[in-house]
This record gives sequence, C-alpha cells and structure tokens, in this order.
Amino acid sequence: MGAITRQDVSKEFKIRRYSIQAAALQEVLSFVNRQEIDDPHEALELLLDLLDQEPLKSSNVDKETISRVISEMLDVDEVSPSHSHLRFIDAFVVPKFRFDPTRKIFYECTGALPIHGKAPAKAGLYRDRFELLAQKLARHPHFSKPAFETETSNFGCCEIVPIQNLNWQTGRRWIMGVISQLEDGHFYLEDLTASVEVDLSSAKVTTGFFTENTIVVAEGEKLPNGIFKVNTCGFPPIENREESLSFVSGLDFFGCGTFTSEETRKLADMERKAVNDMFVVLSDIWLDDEETMEKLKEVLEGYESVEVVPSLFIFMGDFCSSPCNLSFHSFGSLRSQFGKLGKMISEYPRLQEQSRFLFIPSPDDAGPSSVLPRCALPKYLTEELQKEIPNALFMSNPCRIKYYSQEIVIFRRDLLYRMRRSCLIPPSTAETSDPFDHLVATIVHQSHLCPLPLTIQPISWNHDHCLNLYPTPHTIILGDRSEQKSFKYGGVTCFNPGSFSNDHTFVAYRPCNHEVELSAI
Repeated sequence: MGAITRQDVSKEFKIRRYSIQAAALQEVLSFVNRQEIDDPHEALELLLDLLDQEPLKSSNVDKETISRVISEMLDVDEVSPSHSHLRFIDAFVVPKFRFDPTRKIFYECTGALPIHGKAPAKAGLYRDRFELLAQKLARHPHFSKPAFETETSNFGCCEIVPIQNLNWQTGRRWIMGVISQLEDGHFYLEDLTASVEVDLSSAKVTTGFFTENTIVVAEGEKLPNGIFKVNTCGFPPIENREESLSFVSGLDFFGCGTFTSEETRKLADMERKAVNDMFVVLSDIWLDDEETMEKLKEVLEGYESVEVVPSLFIFMGDFCSSPCNLSFHSFGSLRSQFGKLGKMISEYPRLQEQSRFLFIPSPDDAGPSSVLPRCALPKYLTEELQKEIPNALFMSNPCRIKYYSQEIVIFRRDLLYRMRRSCLIPPSTAETSDPFDHLVATIVHQSHLCPLPLTIQPISWNHDHCLNLYPTPHTIILGDRSEQKSFKYGGVTCFNPGSFSNDHTFVAYRPCNHEVELSAI
C-alpha cells in the first residue's frame, strides 16, 4: 500500500464528521506513514475508530487529542471499531448562525457567547427566530411576489407585507409576526418594522398551538379603529430539508461537520445496512424509587438476553422523584444512587461492553437552574457511575446525535402541558384532535424546540440557537411526562417515550428505517 497524503487524511476525517487542525493532521501523517506500519490505510481506520470512542466536546480535533489516541493505539494490540457510527454533540458546542437579510446569506457568529447575555441579546433572540422563518417564507412560491406581474401570476399569490405598510395599504392583506401581549389582555403581531393589535376571536387556525412567542402568518384587514381583524391564521410553511440544505450549502448548522453529496450517499447506504442497531429510550428514571429500579432491571435483563444488544441506551431525567431545587439537600444520597445504577448495569456484561449509555438531565435535575439549554449532570453525582460504566456519556439538554447521515435531536421537557396551558386559541380539530400531533406540528413549523414565552420557560439569550430545528432534523425525541406517542410530520419522525417511573413505558427505535416501537413493562 502506498503512503497516505494530507488529502486522504482530510477526506477520511470528514467522512467521520470531524474537522482536523493542521498540527493534528501532521501528527496523523507521521504516525500512519511509519516504516513499521504495513498498511497505512488500515492504521488510519483504527485511529478513527478509537477517536470515535473518545468523549470529545467538539468535532474540531486538535493535536493533543490525536497524540492521546496514538498513545492508546500503541499500548493495545487490538482496537474495537464499535460505535464509530455514532457522534454526540453537546448543545454548547453547536455553532451559531445569523441571517443577513441584505445579502440574503447566513454567516457564523464567532465571538464568545457568555451564559449571562446583555440586554441586546434578548432582542437578538426574537430577531434571529423571526429572520430564520422569514427567509424560508420568502422562498415559498405562495408567499413571494412574482417577478413579472400579470393577471394569472397573481392568482393564488399571498404576498407578505411589512406591518408598517398597513398604515397606508387597505383591504385584505397577509402579514407575518410574533404574537405578543404588549398590554394586559391585548395581543399584537410584531415584525421588524412595527406592531399592530390583532383580533383573533373569529380566526380560522391551522394545526398547532398558538401561544405568545409563536411566529404566525395571518390574513385579514385593518379596521378603522386600528385593530387588524384576523380571518385566517397559521404557522409559516415547512421547508423541505433538501431545499434548506441546498440554500445553506457548506454551513454546519448541526455541529457535526458538512459532507459532499457523494459522502452523504455513502453514509446513507451504510445506515440502511445497519439493521441491527437499536436505541432504547427511557424518560423519568427515578433512582430513589424502588419500583422504578426493579422495572429498569427487568428492561436490562431482557436486552441482555437478545441476540444483538442495543447499541445505545438513552436515559433522560428526572433522576429523582422530587425536584432538585433550593430546598433539596440529598445530593450525597443521589450520588450513591447513580453509583448503584452503575453497579446494576455492570451486572450485564454484554450491555456494559457493547452498548453506550447516554444521560440527559431534565430542567428539574441537579444543576445551576432550569434555564435552557441545560448543561450535563454535575460530575460529583456521576463519577461513581462512570467508574462502573466507562461507556457512559453525560450530555446537555437538548443534545444531538449524528447516526451516519441521520440527524437526531433529543429534548427533555414537559412541553405538552405548558403549551396547552399557554394556548391563546383553541386548537383546530380539522386535521387532528391529538394534542401530541399539535405539539409536533408547532415545533416543526416554528423550527424551534420550545417556542414558549420566556416567563414560562427561561432560555439563555445567547444560546437560543441551540434549540433551533433548522435544517429540519430526521428525528426528534421529546421526553415528556404525557402519554407515550409517536407521530410522523413533514418528513420528521417524532416520538415521546412517556414516563418510565409513572407508566413504565419506553421506546425501542431502529434508526435504519425510522421504526418506532412503543413498549411497556
């Protein structure tokens, strides 16, 4: 076999969803092209397999990481290639992009993003959400003005006008804005130009929950009293994932690298062939509840005995039956309960060796606050479990998984209850009466995991982009205490595993064909 070039290394790292720094690339070349290595290509594959098992916080690989991996390779005789198809992305390493309406392009914000943002960051949060949806709407054929106006070209056209234009444009108009309550009991639609009070009492609505902070497209007429009477109200239409990717070509919104169409096809083929891979998803695992732990033991026993064990277990909070707020003082006990969970898992050697275990906190778990996104569980609580289960990973809420070419977003929050309570208009029953269907439609159309008012669910102003769903992912896992559900909408597979502690329900998900198996014990 011939020597490996810089281009070969860069291409292989890109296929595995990594970017590599220049010094790290040189370190790789020096290692794989050593005289004592018979097959440089096989050595590079082994290095990448071992790198996939490292708990990396970023997809940008530096020299220190490469040196550590090479040292591990030299210390062992054989490296297992397991889990090379899985990449985990913490919310706090997801890159932030803004849309420039003048140049009509996205650009990356490269500055520091402190947790405590300044006042302009709050206004920027709403502006970024609005412009994200506005740029999609501007490309939609039903909401864009024809280049050459004729009688036939205007048929069916719903041109969006700025709200400030309502001051001199009369008659039936289409506007787009954020629903806000600027005065008690009075609701307004706001865009980047102005705001107008709206009357939603007789509006016909589409599927979804219409709450404050949601962005809507409304058709109606401004009355002489200055109020915009809404006749029809709906969310901005969904944009096909492929169309979004073609528009943002070369930009890494997901946080796991970009690929050429050829590389994407190769990964998709590998994904379809991985028929044995399965994710087991559980939410609400109360470690201080004996019945819950007995049921969890039954689940682990069942999967230990199957022919091919699950490749990934996803454990979502709450991890305690009572909220870990300021009145909670049993952190030592919670630490030991995590340790007991680690010992329980270690009793099943096949799961311990061949499966990964991902832990995602809920806003009520131990941590700095209930503000989203939530950082991973504190190391103080998890280090005893980590000793028993080296394959355990502790990530933020929300977090992201890249499975070959498939993008998966995981979010733990009791969202359905809060959305229903905050709803300003009774949901439409024309297409569905299932509340979970309405919830999925809302977050997919809004391209955001939590479009609630900040007074109901606080969000870090500088990190609101971590909750964006753009381009639309393939799969969304919503950990909610409501009834176990699955729903496919707009090309997105979305499911809720239910509450394991309350209902003993969970989900077995096969990513190769997006099959969702609702399970219970």
